[in-house]
Amino acid sequence: MLVTPTMPQVRFHSEEPTAVRRTVLDPEQLADWVPSACATVAEHLRLHGIAPAGYPFARYHALPDGEIEAEAGFPVAAPVTDSDQIEPSKLPAGPVLAVWHTDPDQQLAETYHTVDDWLDTTHAAPTGDRWEVYHDLPTCDRVGTRIEIIQPITFATT
Repeated sequence: MLVTPTMPQVRFHSEEPTAVRRTVLDPEQLADWVPSACATVAEHLRLHGIAPAGYPFARYHALPDGEIEAEAGFPVAAPVTDSDQIEPSKLPAGPVLAVWHTDPDQQLAETYHTVDDWLDTTHAAPTGDRWEVYHDLPTCDRVGTRIEIIQPITFATT
């Protein structure tokens, strides 16, 4: 049985402080890096008595040389201080488009195409880097199959 991505949903996202690990890497390294980065952040939060305020996530930005700048971690109730491996960051406030990826046999790229198709057929435009929220907690070797893709957007005025 083929499960397609859910219908895109527009909603407002409140700004969230986050604790993240950052790196620059090749795109094919991302799937291996995200679970270990989330585990490192989770351990840092545990050692400092800080509870995550949401599910783990990853956000990345394509660089001109083909690499990506990535951050992965957890939302937190208040900004964290820098450490050797963990930095404060934030997820932006504003309107977003959310699409769920829940099919373990489907490529995540197909769900990204759903986001792109929606943007192409509406009066909306992306306003920043997307992020993935992992509703199955990442293990040491994978990120799970219940992934919500969040794309900040703006609506064109006519």
